[in-house]
Amino acid sequence: MIIDWKGVMPAVTTKFTDEDILDLEMFKVNIKAQLDAGVHGIILGGTLGEASTLSNNEKSVLVKTTVNFVENRVPVIINIAEQSTKGAIEAACKAQEDRASGLMMLPPMRYKADARETVTYFKKVAKSTSLPIMIYNNPVDYGIEVTLDMFEELLRDCPNIQAVKESTRDLSNITRIKNRFGDRLKILSGVDTLALESLLMGADGWVAGLVCAFPAETVAIFNLAKAGRTEEALEIYRWFLPLLELDINSKLVQNIKLAEVATGIGTENVREPRLPLIGEERERVLAIIENGLKTRPTLPEYRDLKVFA
Repeated sequence: MIIDWKGVMPAVTTKFTDEDILDLEMFKVNIKAQLDAGVHGIILGGTLGEASTLSNNEKSVLVKTTVNFVENRVPVIINIAEQSTKGAIEAACKAQEDRASGLMMLPPMRYKADARETVTYFKKVAKSTSLPIMIYNNPVDYGIEVTLDMFEELLRDCPNIQAVKESTRDLSNITRIKNRFGDRLKILSGVDTLALESLLMGADGWVAGLVCAFPAETVAIFNLAKAGRTEEALEIYRWFLPLLELDINSKLVQNIKLAEVATGIGTENVREPRLPLIGEERERVLAIIENGLKTRPTLPEYRDLKVFA
């Protein structure tokens, strides 16, 4: 499937049973809610997907299950976050074998590679597969920035590197990317609390987190913003912001899974070493979610808006 790298692409959570195995039934409940809301892609195995705790077999199961379930309605993308180039190439080949539509790729994990090493890593993986790739640029959390000069070299040598999940937290970087690369490098905002601002600055899409619990509101914001109905998008976004802030937190997985429980499309189960929230921390998050549900806005009709040229 061709990926346009536009629209809302949920970085979905991985569902586990009480016995700590994949809960594929609840997983499908959530994916259905995403599709019903009108998302434009599904991203598996990211930070929210607890990728670091998943076995290779579990990642494969998630890809195959999702591909079969969505039935070509939207692209299915798997995140690659590996410590070695060899491991990343193996993961890319397995994703292609499992019929994933594309890849999201972090720089090498644990080792803080320099610019030459990072570019070489991305190049070797990109040349090992025909799948389209979105580079995940998050120097705040992962310590390695993919600069515009690095992108210049990657785009020159690897035509299947097509997009960036822009998580530098620098809104002006969107304009820098557009000025330098035009439409050659698609931009998807990777920070929930900067999403609408990023879209208004020209980002093509939104890799979203709280969409896992609130898919309709997330897609409505995107569609309204891209249709030029900024005030309506802003009204929903202002309501959403306290919930979106649950995503920029070290306990984002636990936070968002609590929100999924509240909206009926998930469970609280996380995989250790993560543990469910307790005490005052839990009560604070539940209060934010409860207030969000009490004040949840009535959405305008957003599904049929013309948002793509």
